[in-house]
Amino acid sequence: MENVSTVFLKPGEADRIIAGHPWVYGNEILRLTVPAADGDLVQVKDHRQRLLGTGFYNSKSKIGVRLLAPDRITPNEAFFEERIRVALAVRQRHLPGATSFRVVNAESDFLSGLIVDKYEDVLVVQISALGMDLRKKHIVAALEKIFSPRAIMERSDVASRKFEGLQESNGLLSGESDGKISVNLNGLKFETDLIGGHKTGMYLDQQANYQAVSQFARGGQVLDCFSFLGGFGLHAARAGAAHVHLLDQSADAIAASQRNAATNGLADKCSFDTVNVFDWLKLNTAVKPHERVIPRFDLIILDPPSFTRNRASVNDALRGYKEIHLRALKLLKAGGMLATFCCSHHVGTELFQDSLLSAAFDTRSVLRRVATYAQSPDHPIIPMIPETEYLKGFAFEKVR
Repeated sequence: MENVSTVFLKPGEADRIIAGHPWVYGNEILRLTVPAADGDLVQVKDHRQRLLGTGFYNSKSKIGVRLLAPDRITPNEAFFEERIRVALAVRQRHLPGATSFRVVNAESDFLSGLIVDKYEDVLVVQISALGMDLRKKHIVAALEKIFSPRAIMERSDVASRKFEGLQESNGLLSGESDGKISVNLNGLKFETDLIGGHKTGMYLDQQANYQAVSQFARGGQVLDCFSFLGGFGLHAARAGAAHVHLLDQSADAIAASQRNAATNGLADKCSFDTVNVFDWLKLNTAVKPHERVIPRFDLIILDPPSFTRNRASVNDALRGYKEIHLRALKLLKAGGMLATFCCSHHVGTELFQDSLLSAAFDTRSVLRRVATYAQSPDHPIIPMIPETEYLKGFAFEKVR
């Protein structure tokens, strides 16, 4: 390992790092033995000079050091190749047969600031940390060696880059691609725009849940809210739903989901609305005094975007979740199933479930919980790194 500066932590700040969390906050740093440039490799020790790990330093960020390993390493091409191969083996073990998945999930794979998604034969890289950005050529070389992809694209357009002193960076890193690709998820094809689509192109974290929730669709009327490209809805249609109605406020997403339905031979089972889901639910549960809503659906799926980006807005988010839960329960038949998801790290599992149970109380519904969901295994959860766990979901049967 090259000669590097040593970052000493203040007394009492080492326990979280020893437990496996990779972030050293700037206010936890006692001193550096010699000045380090932003993006440099440094080693971290506690105030008693015990080695805690090695990582990338950045004085501009609240995260002063992003640790890569508990020992001394050299972050060259060989390092990234070895670490990415280990991450790939996890996916091959837990998602056998998948051809599109997240290869590297930043902190989950001990590569803080780096995401790599595989869409068939094209890779998309997203970098949110300066230290990783400075070693992009090593990362690309390692990916080319492991996957021999048709192309490697970059979608480093996340807002968090500005906190690292970085500008957005998008484009082709190697190979050739126009960004248009057909992605196979559980045997269904979804057209995806790797340049203009959400995240790095589409959401891969629900891949396992698409299949799991579809088991409740057979023979039923299904409502897929916040449907995006039709992940839940088309899986439900293939699983034998009598009919699936998909809602999303994005006209582009609805148009893409219509094309996906046709591509997969499911168009005759599906209908679509470009609409604000809150407005649709409110309109379809509106009744005159002394009237009741007539339940119409056997399975309702709620998979909204995050309602909160910080802890300060958690209460507003919970009101939003309760609102859609309350409306959905009014439209759900007795014996029907509600599959509901939350992708906000700041809304914990218990709070999210409470929003549903509160809605059940207000609608005089009795629910039976039949399944609990998390993000697909290509987005691993490290309990000692709470930030790695964000997606949670439930399937509840409406008993009455």
